[in-house]
Amino acid sequence: MNLLIFFLLQAEELAGGLVETMPVLSETAETAQSMNLWDLAVKGGWIMIVLAVLSLIAFYILFERYYVIKRADKEDPEFMFKIKDYIKDGNVKAAITYCQKTDTPAARMIERGISRIGRPVNDVQAAIENAGNLEVAKLEKGLNVMATIAGGAPMIGFLGTVIGMVRAFFEMSNAGNNIDITLLSGGIYQAMITTVGGLIVGIIAMFAYNYLVTLVDGIVNKMEAKTLAFMDLLNEPEQ
Repeated sequence: MNLLIFFLLQAEELAGGLVETMPVLSETAETAQSMNLWDLAVKGGWIMIVLAVLSLIAFYILFERYYVIKRADKEDPEFMFKIKDYIKDGNVKAAITYCQKTDTPAARMIERGISRIGRPVNDVQAAIENAGNLEVAKLEKGLNVMATIAGGAPMIGFLGTVIGMVRAFFEMSNAGNNIDITLLSGGIYQAMITTVGGLIVGIIAMFAYNYLVTLVDGIVNKMEAKTLAFMDLLNEPEQ
């Protein structure tokens, strides 16, 4: 009986200890949950504003170029067949009109070649290549900015890291013997958060840049295929 009473008393003490620790755990959980992404970004300082602007520019270029490239990628499977029929019939004006109606980089490039029909083949090919270079330059507009953001954002983040560490050591030196971890938290927050922010922006910009370059390369390959088909058409022997 005494042994049973002893165990009951021990269980009561253990339960009381758990109850006392619950408010502390609850307070810690509430503190952890109160820290959100906005609070972290604010602690990163002005470097985070620069990174935010760079991220907006990167996303704008991504969506704007994606729309332009997808429009340029639309293709009429019968395009070269119709051009071939027009050329063989001697209806050059109809071929030029059809190219203008199609309104794609490949069509504008072929249109330049059609307008040179009657001149030496080398002149026709040079005109097509020049038009193709201009079309590719239009498709790649803004990609150099995207590449710069991909490489520059992590460096800006590392700059924020150095600034944050300098701030932390400056506050440590001014504190003297009264060093408190709260004095260093601001600088350490800035150092770590800017690094993370710079890497996130840089990684997103890098993947976006490579994706857009892949889309442009696909269009360039189609333009080259149409150029070869058009030059073969001009070199076909007359029947």
